Amino acid sequence: MNAPTELESAFSKVSSNYEGTGDFYAVCKALRETTPVMRGNFAASMGVPNNAGLDASHPTVSLFKHKDVMSVMLDPANFTSGFIAEGLGSFFDGLIIIAMDGEEHKKTRALLQPVFTPDTANRWRDKLTAVMRDEFLLPLQPKKKADLMEFGLHFPIRAIYSIMGFPDDQPEKIRQYAAWALAILAGPQAGATPEKQAAARTAAITAAKALYQAVLEIVQHRRATNDIDGHDLISRLIRSELDGRVLDDHEIATFVRSLLPAAGETTTRTFSSILTLLLQRPALLEQVRNDRKLIAKVIDETVRFEPVATFKVRQAAKDLEIGGVQVAKGTMVQCITAAASRDPDVFERPDEFDIFRPVKPSFGFGYGAHMCIGQFVAKMELTVALNALFDLFPNLRLDPDYPLPQITGVMLRGASEVHVLWD
Repeated sequence: MNAPTELESAFSKVSSNYEGTGDFYAVCKALRETTPVMRGNFAASMGVPNNAGLDASHPTVSLFKHKDVMSVMLDPANFTSGFIAEGLGSFFDGLIIIAMDGEEHKKTRALLQPVFTPDTANRWRDKLTAVMRDEFLLPLQPKKKADLMEFGLHFPIRAIYSIMGFPDDQPEKIRQYAAWALAILAGPQAGATPEKQAAARTAAITAAKALYQAVLEIVQHRRATNDIDGHDLISRLIRSELDGRVLDDHEIATFVRSLLPAAGETTTRTFSSILTLLLQRPALLEQVRNDRKLIAKVIDETVRFEPVATFKVRQAAKDLEIGGVQVAKGTMVQCITAAASRDPDVFERPDEFDIFRPVKPSFGFGYGAHMCIGQFVAKMELTVALNALFDLFPNLRLDPDYPLPQITGVMLRGASEVHVLWD
């Protein structure tokens, strides 16, 4: 086996940082039934950091029921996100959309959203289909076996960096940028020694600075050469105005950088879970292969059944009550969205993977004002990737020479390897 690349190592470090301990869904089920509003830091109890940037002992409540999580997600005025600027946001100079509230968030989201609408995402479909087939899958085809996570790690990065406006002819640089972006995610540490925490934070800050400089140089080059007519994010931001003024290069570079850490990584993990769930169910896999319209249902049910991010954190803006429990102003509110998406009060047979179940709101892409800005791009990428696999790899099946793929993780879930064969 070849030594892992810097990108692969960075992805592995993020996975191990948020792996945690314990049987995640069993613990969630028990708490949802007995203590649906729990006083305490659920993330810390499971051995993972969160993005709050606050001590694990900070007053915290954790929510497990669908109705309680929904009420928080739909109330950004009373459950705010600005505290994230002190945690994950500190690696981005505080300028990160998930750490914004109120009018600032609305304006910034309106600025970025046009690149991530369904119509705009679909403009990239043909190009990304060709890239996935020609660059990634056709070279694999004659081998008749592979770990598909090698494809799963690289194709979302190739896709999203193109959509962001990075040059298509610099794959080595793109992989370096992606490695830096992942290193930022590994900055927050839980349960590590002070020395390891300091080392991880230093590495994350170094990576954030390097990524910022790389993005800034691309923005400056695009502006200097007047290469700003495309549908990519950098072009649109150079052409855009905010509060009646054009954005400067620093603002554009900072906005773009802030979107990169989760841009490819979450799609990679979702792809791994989709493959794992389908390959474990050969009859369903064949049904989806023969009826590609079902791919959308597969994605939606995977995001409910095995979401990548298992919880979202908010902060109470005033004294209030959740599920009969008094919550003081300033308390951190951990919404265990993965538990809420398996709430039997809302979903029949919630612990079964069923792509034909009635559609009801789940939280895999978030919900409310902070719903994932890139969800339509992610769904398009996954649809293109699955179609290409079904077209090019007949009789796709698990490789019996390797262990079965396992979806693991307390905060970030996915499979690390998916070994397959085809005819």
